[in-house]
Amino acid sequence: MRRSASAVRAEHDVIRLSHSGLDTTGVRREVLRALRRVVPSDATFFATADPETLLFTGAWPDPPLDTATPLFLDNEFGGGDVNTFAGLVTSGRPVATLDGATGRDRWASERYREIMRPLGLGDEMRAALVTGGRCWGYLCLHREDGLLGFTATEKTALARLAPHLAHAIRTAALVDGPAAADHRPGVVLLTDDLRLVSLTPDAEHLLSLLPPGAPLPLPVYAVAAALRSGSALPSARVRGADGSWLTLHASRLTGTGQLAVVVEPAEARAAAPLVLAAHGLTTREADVATLVLRGLPTRAISDQLHISAHTVQDHLKAVFDKVGVRSRRDLVIRLLG
Repeated sequence: MRRSASAVRAEHDVIRLSHSGLDTTGVRREVLRALRRVVPSDATFFATADPETLLFTGAWPDPPLDTATPLFLDNEFGGGDVNTFAGLVTSGRPVATLDGATGRDRWASERYREIMRPLGLGDEMRAALVTGGRCWGYLCLHREDGLLGFTATEKTALARLAPHLAHAIRTAALVDGPAAADHRPGVVLLTDDLRLVSLTPDAEHLLSLLPPGAPLPLPVYAVAAALRSGSALPSARVRGADGSWLTLHASRLTGTGQLAVVVEPAEARAAAPLVLAAHGLTTREADVATLVLRGLPTRAISDQLHISAHTVQDHLKAVFDKVGVRSRRDLVIRLLG
């Protein structure tokens, strides 16, 4: 089916805005607003993710989705429903609809039965936002409950735009602020059903740097829910409002039935792989850059990666171009301060 001129312009606007260097707030306001002209929806869930662990690092749900965050997390990490976000990443089919996954039998999905239908929602279209082989976030568009769901044309349009949306999030990880801050670690205690028990003042301060949640930011619940689902010591790296990188770790306290989430500043070296990925480096370029950050000379990098010294230099030149530096020293200063 031939697209109308207005539909083509709407898609071009999404692509243009996705490549305009917006911060995360700009992506949410400008890019998603343009996307609604391409694929209309009644409610949107937008989230950023750690590309290594695939865990949420921030989320912005529209009403009425914002009232059901714990239920959605239980469903996401329970492992028994269709179209989980992590499943979309690993399946190689990053865009899917609820009607498509259930053969239009929405009642087959626990998410529909227990969460969406009580909220008055019907079909949903989910997308894993992947570019360069890495997932940087998730998007879920919802329609009010009714017979009509998302069309194949709308699914195809979102599949075309998803890599551009991923690029926007990846770029936002670099423009949201400076890369380091001086904070002390904090601890959050939760019950097994993710109710807040207590938190230290340092945790309260660090969590104030993240998008607000009810009552805690979503990344806290994400690592805790992943722990409950069987992940071994799950963690996620999150960019704070002041530009600092934070790491969240979850573990279970022996004999108490409680979960502890440690929130601490991420050392620049720990955040460096994520920053390198955000610059769009290939896997091999990132390998070379990581070894440069460790102080290895060209010959040692060549031996460790089993490539020629000439190839190392070629990769390093590409790294310099993408990061916007001219030397190894500049690269170290840019990423490690």
